[in-house]
Amino acid sequence: MDQTPPEQTPADHVVLLDENGAPQGVAPRATVHTPDTPLHLAFSCWVLGPDGRVLVTRRALTKRTWPGVWTNAFCGHPRLDEPMTAAVERHARHELDLELSEIACVLPDFRYRAIDASGIVENEICPVHLARTQETPRPRADEVMDLRWVELAALTSAVAAAPWLVSPWAAEQLPQIRATIEQRLGR
Repeated sequence: MDQTPPEQTPADHVVLLDENGAPQGVAPRATVHTPDTPLHLAFSCWVLGPDGRVLVTRRALTKRTWPGVWTNAFCGHPRLDEPMTAAVERHARHELDLELSEIACVLPDFRYRAIDASGIVENEICPVHLARTQETPRPRADEVMDLRWVELAALTSAVAAAPWLVSPWAAEQLPQIRATIEQRLGR
């Protein structure tokens, strides 16, 4: 665990956490996701389009964890002392060239640990956000290899029938936030 002073923190890092979720230092993002990944802070974001459909993306094959797997719009890691909403906005611009509105944390205490087929572990406290966009995504090829706008009911059915087809975090999050999405859509 790196106890680097904030003024010397590398730009691309993750915030390491203790079991209670308190920050315990930082580590370079490139070194954290291993078979023994320490608990760290992340976020997930689900995005609704102007027509009420949900954006799902397929992770690029170059991603370290779950390459080529379908998931929610995007995920990321906030930097030390970065407000979570700012991190969500930064990643939306970086990965999908999207501007977001109505960003809300809808599942603040989500936590998961999962192991992908290569043995790499995700071990995150990962608040889940819901946002809207009026824009067309323009994904970066090194982040997203494909995307789709899907109806919530179709996505829910697909995830319930075949949870292994999506990232483990998306499979866990969707049933927990479905009612919130429906409420946001006025259904």
